[in-house]
Amino acid sequence: MNNCSTRRIGIIGGSGLYQIESLTRKEWVKVKTPFGNPSDELLLGEIAGREVVFLPRHGRNHHLLPSELNHRANIWALKKLGVAWIISVSAVGSLQTRYRPRDIVFVNQFVDRTKKSAEHTFFGRGIVAHVAFAHPVCDELRRTLMRSARALKARIHDGGTYVNMEGPAFSTQAESVLNHQAGHAVIGMTNLGEARCAREAEIAYATMAMVTDYDAWKPDEAHVTVDLVIENLRRNAEQAKAILAHAIPRIAHEETCSCHASLSQAILTPPPAWPKRVQADLSPLLKPVLARQRNSGAH
Repeated sequence: MNNCSTRRIGIIGGSGLYQIESLTRKEWVKVKTPFGNPSDELLLGEIAGREVVFLPRHGRNHHLLPSELNHRANIWALKKLGVAWIISVSAVGSLQTRYRPRDIVFVNQFVDRTKKSAEHTFFGRGIVAHVAFAHPVCDELRRTLMRSARALKARIHDGGTYVNMEGPAFSTQAESVLNHQAGHAVIGMTNLGEARCAREAEIAYATMAMVTDYDAWKPDEAHVTVDLVIENLRRNAEQAKAILAHAIPRIAHEETCSCHASLSQAILTPPPAWPKRVQADLSPLLKPVLARQRNSGAH
């Protein structure tokens, strides 16, 4: 179970998803990272014979604000435990009428409205890298999840843009109207940093955006409140768990998409110039890159 060479499937559970009952052979483990503490211990287990690592995004007691999340520590810990795919389950507000509460939007784009982009990269401190991020979601993983959701008769939407605000307050009405007029699909507070760090860690990442409310743009709807969100989260959580149980055994066993080699053409600093300490900190990310270079005969 603790063989980290096994390619595991990661699940990051957002508000309302703090445990997954279908996991078997469960074991909570603490992972220390060079970037500080992850949101919580990570739960190792199995679903339908596939090895899974579950991380409650805000902690099991929901004690972390979105702006307090340590995305680098979370993704580094998942990478260290051998995760090659991450499924993010996230509560979002709808920015368009067609995305109704309790719908699921399988987003394919992000807009960054945070002020913390420097914390959404592993690089710097002597190693420069620029990953391709035009398509920030793994389409292969996204479509696997969609097929399972359709099989279970969920109300789903194929594609859409997730606006990542910082929070913790919900949007002003003016902000919400602007996002609605721009044609964006949903708004949340967490996924952009995860997606960026996952791409740098060569982990395929996809979001199940679970709609709880209409944010603040829609004049004929009550504005978003915690009570409204929690009620719809309860209804969404069981559906999310069912989709995960259906989809996980159908995820590819091999790392076949470009997400799994995203650093191959991204690092500008030559390996001999990498600071030893930084190389050690980023070892789970850099070892596969160096191995590919050796196998290809590159220098």
